[in-house]
Amino acid sequence: MKSKITSFIMKILIILVFSILIFLGLIIYEEMTKSNLVDDVQEFISNITFEDSSSGENIIQAKILENVQITENYEKQENHYFFNQLNKDEQIIYKSMENNNDNMKTGIYEIKLGSQLSDVLSKSDGEKLLGEYYQSAIEAYTYDHPEVFYIDFGKMYLNIETTTRGSKKTFQVFINKGNENNYLKDEFSSIEEINSALEEIEKIKAYFIQNKKEDTYNNVKMIHDYLVESIEYDQTISNDNVYNIYGAFINKKCVCEGYAKAFQYLMDALKIPSVIVSGKATNSDGNTENHAWNYVQIGENWYGVDCTWDDPIIIGPGFLSNSSKYKYFLKGREVFNKTHIPEGQFTEGGKIFEFPNLSQ
Repeated sequence: MKSKITSFIMKILIILVFSILIFLGLIIYEEMTKSNLVDDVQEFISNITFEDSSSGENIIQAKILENVQITENYEKQENHYFFNQLNKDEQIIYKSMENNNDNMKTGIYEIKLGSQLSDVLSKSDGEKLLGEYYQSAIEAYTYDHPEVFYIDFGKMYLNIETTTRGSKKTFQVFINKGNENNYLKDEFSSIEEINSALEEIEKIKAYFIQNKKEDTYNNVKMIHDYLVESIEYDQTISNDNVYNIYGAFINKKCVCEGYAKAFQYLMDALKIPSVIVSGKATNSDGNTENHAWNYVQIGENWYGVDCTWDDPIIIGPGFLSNSSKYKYFLKGREVFNKTHIPEGQFTEGGKIFEFPNLSQ
């Protein structure tokens, strides 16, 4: 009897040992798989060098749209999904910022739109209307340009200068810092700091450009995997830059908006159509919260990608299984829309933007 009990206990112990070894093996395998891509990128960026641009010299070039004709809308812009939904006046404001990306690194540069928006301002509710156009242009610009992470658009002001001669009024429009010291985010105090930060981020971008795959699917997967494996979700929301690509790529800590912007930034680098989506999402606990994710186009179809939720927080010992890592990777609407509901209105009373329709 004792021998049977001993034999049974030994079998249980052997099963437990094998189970532990298998579990540890899976963890080691996952870590090895994880480290390959992340380590490859790190090795690449430690060896790459760019020409020195940190001085900011020869960067500032005035690009004023004073003489742009506004009788027609601008042509559609590749990878400028939100720009293409603006009206012609909103597009003028958007393009004035885009054409002055380098100038705005100073934080004090005044963008002069001149009299281009006089037709709007001549209306009875012109100033209110222009304010709405300005807000729409800002929203489209920030979603289309995740690389402009150093501007605090809340510190940029639209100024209107009115000149009256008899019954005729003329208007000059400016975008500037108002009474602020500058319109840079507090974490970036100079053009030198901004250029240095951009250079570090562009090194990461250069890796993916150099290692671009032949097909779109594997490029999307490579970038998804890198973000999931290299970023830690910031639960405190107390760190700097958690909402932008600097937090995602350099600090390697961010929230959902940082993941989504980082994904968009690298999709743009590889010229893969993609868009940042914001809305409500219901998590595994049944809680609905504000959230951000991406849609990406492969062939003729659009699919949902949520890098944040594919990078769940693991408490205690464990590893990220493929079923969790790709749970929200390239999903159609029948799966994705069960938990993700897009909302195209970014601010109360603001413009309602449209998103692509996901494949079934």
